[in-house]
Amino acid sequence: MNEMKTLSNDAKTQANEANKHFSLLIVEDEPALRNNMELILKLEGYNVRAVADGLAALSLIRSKRPDLILCDILMPGMDGFAFHEAVKGFTHLASIPFLFVSALNSPEQVRKGMNVGADDYLTKPFSAEELLVAVSARLRRFTSLRTVTKSRGGPTEEEMRKLRSITPREREILLLVAKGKSSRLIGELLFISPRTVDVHRNRLLRKLGAANAASLAHWAALAEHMFRTKAI
Repeated sequence: MNEMKTLSNDAKTQANEANKHFSLLIVEDEPALRNNMELILKLEGYNVRAVADGLAALSLIRSKRPDLILCDILMPGMDGFAFHEAVKGFTHLASIPFLFVSALNSPEQVRKGMNVGADDYLTKPFSAEELLVAVSARLRRFTSLRTVTKSRGGPTEEEMRKLRSITPREREILLLVAKGKSSRLIGELLFISPRTVDVHRNRLLRKLGAANAASLAHWAALAEHMFRTKAI
């Protein structure tokens, strides 16, 4: 038992050491929640900065580019949507993973947040575990995407041609697949049934020449890269 505990502690220490390489920016106007989020993430080893509004966040970004942004939507002055638009307006900042953290939790509101280009949407209230899972998943996804595009230099001309051939709805679903969403959640966000989502997935497999659902994830990563670089 003690040996297992030691191994668990060692794994925790290694994870915290790895997390030190990631810089996170929290933009949240509620002091108690902002402080709690900052504490939870710092205890996991992340390098965290936290501010109360979008204007202060833009000022911080100029001094140090974060690896991930967690942002509330309803804030005084510059709200979350305006801040997101400002960040994505800068070419060198557009690829930063962006998570909305909001009490606006209806499917329509979540869909709006995802449709403007956010990588994920965490609804309040949420647990410490939900926060950590969301952050870890987005950082892993971004690291994987960066590795793919760096090693290959992005999609080939043939891949871009195929991706441009899919319909707007198929592209929307593919980008949600890239964000790791299930058929059920995609259906809720797009107001269609999970069965309809699966029909679109099968069409994507045929159009892209993807062998299976696992290879569709590769195309999803390429689509996300093209979306970030405004190639589609």
